Amino acid sequence: MAAMAALQSSMTSLSISSNSFFGQRLSFPSLSPVTVKPTDKPCLIVVRLKRWERKECKPNSLPVLHKMHVKVGDTVKVIAGCDKGKIGEITKVFRHNSTVMVKDINLKTKHVKKREEEEQGQIIKIEAPIHSSNVMLYSKEKEVASRVGHKVLDDGTRVRYLIKTGEIIDNAENWKKLKEANRQEKTEVATAA
Repeated sequence: MAAMAALQSSMTSLSISSNSFFGQRLSFPSLSPVTVKPTDKPCLIVVRLKRWERKECKPNSLPVLHKMHVKVGDTVKVIAGCDKGKIGEITKVFRHNSTVMVKDINLKTKHVKKREEEEQGQIIKIEAPIHSSNVMLYSKEKEVASRVGHKVLDDGTRVRYLIKTGEIIDNAENWKKLKEANRQEKTEVATAA
């Protein structure tokens, strides 16, 4: 009983006025409000291709294109994989996943079903892409594989060259030869059809 009386007296000694803190926010003068800084670089969105494969995309949903040390028409030597040591020419470049197609290298067998009743099914060989890190630029004249370097010529053009030999890869003559070869292939295909 004495405990109850003591409790009641202590409750009456607390004065609760009309401007009490019930229903109001507590403010602690020692804590300052936390400000969140906006990030300058938005995070990259990842687009879903397959369950096991992801393709990095920019915020506008276009794929991120990687810089590569090789271009279409370059002669390269394969430095890793089952075709190690083979030499070929690059026919196609995929910049979104850094892979290249090399002529007559990394051939895979594909089983093709018949499309019409008269046709027969067949097994064909197709070129599969190789990662660009598994190929190295190759000099036909000196017969050596080399890393690629960049330099600016006297006339202000930026060109690629082989570090071991100093041979310039990007020049007007090479591009003219490449374009002429492409034109000849197109005319051959047109005449064959």
